[in-house]
Amino acid sequence: MNKRQRWATRIGLILAMAGNAVGLGNFLRFPVQAAKNGGGAFMIPYFISLFLLGIPLMWVEWAIGRYGGKFGHGTSPGMFDKLWRNPLAKYLGVIGLAGPIAIVLYYTYIESWTLGYALYALFGKLPTVAKGASLQEINNTFGSFLNNYAGFNSGSNIFLKPSVFAYLIFLITLGLNVFILARGISGGIEAFAKFAMPTLFLFAIILVIRVLTLGSPVDPNVSVLDGLGFLWNPDFSSLLNPNVWLAAAGQMFFTLSVGMGAILTYASYLREKDDIALSGLSTASLNEFAEVVLGGSIAIPAAVAFFGLANAKNIAASGAFSLAFVSVPAIFSFLPLGFLFGFLWFALLFFAGITSSLALTQPAIAFLEDEFKIKRKHAAIGIGIFIFIFAHISIFIKGALDELDFWVGTFFITLFALMETIIFIWIFGPDNAWEEINKGADIKIPKIFYFILKYVTPVILIVIFTAWIFQNFGSVLKEASPGKWIARIFLISFFVFTGILVYFAFKKEKKT
Repeated sequence: MNKRQRWATRIGLILAMAGNAVGLGNFLRFPVQAAKNGGGAFMIPYFISLFLLGIPLMWVEWAIGRYGGKFGHGTSPGMFDKLWRNPLAKYLGVIGLAGPIAIVLYYTYIESWTLGYALYALFGKLPTVAKGASLQEINNTFGSFLNNYAGFNSGSNIFLKPSVFAYLIFLITLGLNVFILARGISGGIEAFAKFAMPTLFLFAIILVIRVLTLGSPVDPNVSVLDGLGFLWNPDFSSLLNPNVWLAAAGQMFFTLSVGMGAILTYASYLREKDDIALSGLSTASLNEFAEVVLGGSIAIPAAVAFFGLANAKNIAASGAFSLAFVSVPAIFSFLPLGFLFGFLWFALLFFAGITSSLALTQPAIAFLEDEFKIKRKHAAIGIGIFIFIFAHISIFIKGALDELDFWVGTFFITLFALMETIIFIWIFGPDNAWEEINKGADIKIPKIFYFILKYVTPVILIVIFTAWIFQNFGSVLKEASPGKWIARIFLISFFVFTGILVYFAFKKEKKT
């Protein structure tokens, strides 16, 4: 058995896994999805999806990762090859290896915005508007600031022009990621998670308390409780809309980070009989607390209190970026010590972002370590250089970021989740899979999950995958801007290149 790095403590493992799951989507995407899809009624398909899709997929990925780790494989090509003795298996695993690093190419850049904005907020450099300013004035002021920061104001030009400060902060963010990763599993990722995750929760709780004590400068009859009501009062008619159910199921992928390959790699550093049943459930519970309790109690309720219900609906409809970088900083600019609360907000998002980017980068490093025996520091630096070079596609090419996000952040994670479920449950065998999930378990998993894993979860995945193709493929493929084609050509080339690396890795393994 190969000697591999291990997690030093169980709490470190859980915090690192939770850090992988708790990302920008918990505090931005979730409240927007809930507000747009029936408020409190959205939570019905959401928790059904958690029970039938999220938790089963999480256990599948923990089990696959631990199983592959005992053979010295930390990524999906090697794991799939052990689960299914078929020459095709390792190449199907390419999606779980190339996909996460492709996400990192744009995710790290967005993550760097939160660090840049945190510094701007701390030193009072964010814009301000007069109290009682209209939503249009706020959008113009803070929206223009974001456009100038990220370079979105390029007009018809294919090339974006981010500010020098934004680019420097991106380099700092990337350097910090590489530095932590180079220090290893226990000395780098785990040590950082032990600091970052408690800090993240502390900042979030402070912000929730501040939001819940807000008054309203718009209308004395409006309070933050109206904001909570807007988010949580159920519109049960929405339950008849299939798109609401698809949105809830889709949120499960983002909130638990399943289908991305990162959980597989983190779980590969477990010992063969380490518990995954309770540890996985604990990770999911931390994530749900961060998303439902904390994420649902900051941005949207504050927007209702300050801008009124009608404007809050428009803010929710405008998406996560507008919520994070336009509406929320405007709200905090009205408050005493607003610079401090603005800093806490963006620092919270930064910690949520970096713990996820570390997890998404780790599979590529593990692949170089495990399959090519490259020293960890060299692997981390090499992957860092790769990210630096190719992140410029999303930084400077208009439309590339959205295109990359569609393919690797939506399409491929759904496809990969479907593939790993079929390989683990149906090809490896449902009885073998159930035994692997329960090996060393500290809790007894209810037998109902055997049936769910075998039948229900695969069917839901097939429905989601088919529905997304039906809804999005036609319109996406019709879009033929130069930036989108550059992103597509890069992705095809990168996946082919990764497949070639997998070929040589396993050719070398056969010889040895």
